[in-house]
Parts: sequence; C-alpha cells; structure tokens
Amino acid sequence: MANSVITLQNADIYQKDKLVLSDVNFSIEEGEFVYLIGKTGSGKSSLLKTLYADLWLEKGTGTVAGFQLEKMRHKEVPYLRRKIGIIFQDFQLLTDRNVHQNLQFFMGAMGWKDKAEIEDRIAEVLELVGLPDVLQKMPHQLSGGEQQRIAIARALLNHPEILLADEPTGNLDPEKSIEILKLFFKINQVSKTAVLMATHGLDLIERYPKRTLYCEGGKVRDLHQA
Repeated sequence: MANSVITLQNADIYQKDKLVLSDVNFSIEEGEFVYLIGKTGSGKSSLLKTLYADLWLEKGTGTVAGFQLEKMRHKEVPYLRRKIGIIFQDFQLLTDRNVHQNLQFFMGAMGWKDKAEIEDRIAEVLELVGLPDVLQKMPHQLSGGEQQRIAIARALLNHPEILLADEPTGNLDPEKSIEILKLFFKINQVSKTAVLMATHGLDLIERYPKRTLYCEGGKVRDLHQA
C-alpha cells in the first residue's frame, strides 16, 4: 500500500458521541479520482472531517498523506493540512480581500516565504482553473462558479497529494456543476492529484462514472465503478 494516499482500516467514525460509520475499510491511490455519495446525514461530511483531522479517529487505523490519524496530535494537524487540499460547498473565501490577497494569505499560513515563488504559484493555479485575470476582483464580484474555481485554486496552492471536496457543486446550477466536475477531472489528470469528492449529484456520476464510495446505514460500500 506504499502508493495509497488514504487508507482506512476497521475505522469507526464518530460525530461527537454518535457513531455514524462503523468498520470503514478503503484506500485511495495516488492520482485516483473517487466519488463519495450518500443521503444527507449518512456520514459523508463526518468521514471527510476525520480524514482532515477535524474529527478524531476514535477506533481503527487511518493514514492520510503519510500521517497516522489514530496517533495524531493537535500540533500535527496543520502539517497534515499542508499536504491535502480541502474544498467546501460555500467557498469560504475572505470577503474583505481580493482574490490575490486571499491566495497570498493562504500561502503565508502554509509557510511560503519567497515572494517570487508565491506569485508564480498563484499565477499557475489561476491558469489551471481558467481564471488568470481576476487577481484584483473581490469575491462578491465573482459568480458562484468563479468563486468555487478560486476556492479550488486555493486548495491547489501547496501541491496537495489529495483534494477532499465536500459537495463542491452543491450551491451551483447543473451547467456550472458540470464545469466544476470537469475542472476536477482536469486537475486530476494534469497534476496527478488524487480527488475524493462528496456529492449529491447522482446525475453527474451517471454521466461521468468513476469509482464510488457509498455511505448507507452506517457503512461505506465500495461500488468500484470506473
């Protein structure tokens, strides 16, 4: 399993004191694209939060980007998050700063120091998401789809091993949802970054099938579409 970027074995996922998923077993390889589906409340978000150590792994073993979740200490969490990219449904851009300042702020938090390297990387990720000319725009001046593209660009800045996307198309119309999904495919192919994408969009999965993990009844089933 040397090439797995995520591995969970016999993992129990808790939300506070409530067991939401039990005996979870799966791995995701470097460069793989995987959907995560299930009804609201089925445990998708709790699973993702466990993978980026917002929730602790209470039982079982888990490895994400080389970090052992069951042995994680609070002080190690920022270092784990430097190796993964997290994308939310609601974009979570800083509304009082323009796009350039949003991305600069994130890179500073991730430990980047060299100004030229910061500017080069910002230009690279904006080109990759198809928005090279929005540096001076404020988030409110962008459409929902554009804001999500900037959120994806931000998640890519630190060359993550995997992107964890929690309903990234949830606030977008069907056409924009397809554009964002295709962008994830492009990133997956161009940068070989693995993607685990939680979605309600079963129509997207039918049109663009990939391996799928399904949360239902407190379990995670691997549907192995490809």
